[in-house]
Amino acid sequence: MTDNDTARRVGTALGTLLMLLTVFGPISMDLYLPVLPALTTELGATMSAAQFTLTACLVGLAVGQVIAGPLSDRFGRRTPLTIGILAYIGASALCAVSPGITSLVIARLVQGLAGAVGIVIAQAAGRDVYEGNALIRFYGRLTVLGGLAAIVGPVLGGQLARITDWRGTFLFLAAIGALLLIASLIIFGETLPANQRTSGGMAQTGRDFRRLCSDPLFVGSVLIGGLTYAALFAYLSGASYILQGTYGLSPQAYSIAFGANSAGFMVFGYIGGRTAERWSERGTLIAGATMSGLGALGLLATGLLALSLPAMLISLFVLASGVALASPPTTSLALADYPALAGTASSLLGCARFGLGGIAAPLVGLGGEDAVLPLGIVTVVSIVLAVLAHLILVGRPPKREAREPARPSIDSAGVGTHP
Repeated sequence: MTDNDTARRVGTALGTLLMLLTVFGPISMDLYLPVLPALTTELGATMSAAQFTLTACLVGLAVGQVIAGPLSDRFGRRTPLTIGILAYIGASALCAVSPGITSLVIARLVQGLAGAVGIVIAQAAGRDVYEGNALIRFYGRLTVLGGLAAIVGPVLGGQLARITDWRGTFLFLAAIGALLLIASLIIFGETLPANQRTSGGMAQTGRDFRRLCSDPLFVGSVLIGGLTYAALFAYLSGASYILQGTYGLSPQAYSIAFGANSAGFMVFGYIGGRTAERWSERGTLIAGATMSGLGALGLLATGLLALSLPAMLISLFVLASGVALASPPTTSLALADYPALAGTASSLLGCARFGLGGIAAPLVGLGGEDAVLPLGIVTVVSIVLAVLAHLILVGRPPKREAREPARPSIDSAGVGTHP
């Protein structure tokens, strides 16, 4: 079957919806970053306590994928997706009416758990309906849109800050969830037929996890994905305070600065998908890690030498673009060999990305809300560990005796088709 055949079978509507489903999780994480200082003041919280609202969402996005992935392999994609979006709408509304920082942290955790469903279902359903080069291109597009949402969030949030407060941003997220629910009910047909679902309950899920974690290539790819995204989330967590506090940018100017990084993320995410497809997955991964490392070193130098705003912005741009370049080959290397465990494999990849991001995010604030040096240290350590994971686990993967047999591809109505 050709890639053109695959594209025609999947259809534009389903392909677009799968990409949009990656949006509402990441955008939940940082839409409110431009108004985070104002939120901190209104709720009478400390900076570190307010940053836990970001950490709670990241933890939810990580844990939720581990739960939703195996469930989608067992019960299909459509039902868990519908439940997840409904829960997301409710959690966003609870965030908007939270009276204090503690209740907001709890509501953000639930929001992250629900938002994770869209991310893992999009990756797993994509593995259901795409194959070959079309699959790599799809993961490239997911990188562009999902990562772009994480970076564009502050841009959009900065504009929302001109017409509403932080509570209004969460109501906006609830509205996004409602639109995605309507689109999913109309467009998303089941992509995983009953005869291709896993069985055996928790015992089988445990065996699936052990099987994946015994594969050095899979583990290495997951660690690289998690550690590069830890650097990205450290940047997202700290840049709001640093750019507005240390460098004196307004929320609107801050959102414009993030807009430049959004453009870089889009371009290099697209390049990552195309070069992984046409040149080399491993070569593209190395190039992305190298770019990320240069950006992280730039941030470290900015903190050590008190460099000016342009040095800070260039370093952030190179870091984010490098993460985008590395993401499509990382996802493809992790998931391509496991069509029958796409949900479970996707959940581990997502858990690493958001879980390690949740760990990295609050570390940036340890040196004070305006300190650049902790951001440089956290990003450099993250990228160094990612490089080590590549050298040890991905650079020379052992030969596997046999790959999983490919499953029949599924069209948007859930009907099996064969090459």
